[in-house]
Amino acid sequence: MTIEIRKTVLTVEDIFHDGGPVLEQPLQCAVAFAVVKNPFAGRYEENLIDFMKELRTVGFDLATRLTGVLGKENVQSYGKAAIVGLNGEAEHGAVWHEAGGWAMREVLGNPKAMVPASQVTATAGFRLIMPLHYIHASYVRSHFNLVEVGAVDSPKPDEILFALGMATGPRPHSRLGGLLIEEVVGEDGQR
Repeated sequence: MTIEIRKTVLTVEDIFHDGGPVLEQPLQCAVAFAVVKNPFAGRYEENLIDFMKELRTVGFDLATRLTGVLGKENVQSYGKAAIVGLNGEAEHGAVWHEAGGWAMREVLGNPKAMVPASQVTATAGFRLIMPLHYIHASYVRSHFNLVEVGAVDSPKPDEILFALGMATGPRPHSRLGGLLIEEVVGEDGQR
């Protein structure tokens, strides 16, 4: 199965503060996405596994672009998202759980924390909020964050927008306690 990509997008935010003191080093949040033709739009398909496996190449490319702009060694948080056009179904976006998550782990050296996700079936222009959290332990509260995903012209009814996100640190001015990075054991992806 060939993946047909209409376009890719890479955006980077530099966040200098969030109402408090200016950060010494701005938090960088980046999102990369690909808008692809949905080969199953308007019909039911029993086998989605081949599509999911082929999407690994898309995920690997997006993850590589993200680490290229942020620096692999700087990435502390990640997440994934999918927006399925109206002629598709939720399961068409769910293929990204494995393909996108695998790709980010592969590019980042196999961190253990699960990759948080969001997905929706919607019209072009819909804005989806992608959750982010720490790559080595899901319970690091300081790194619970969000980035916005979407495009005015995407996805068309027979397309899917597949996105990955990464960030270089915690929320600006995080001060709500919980598990600290220095306390992470990193064995199970949770603590």
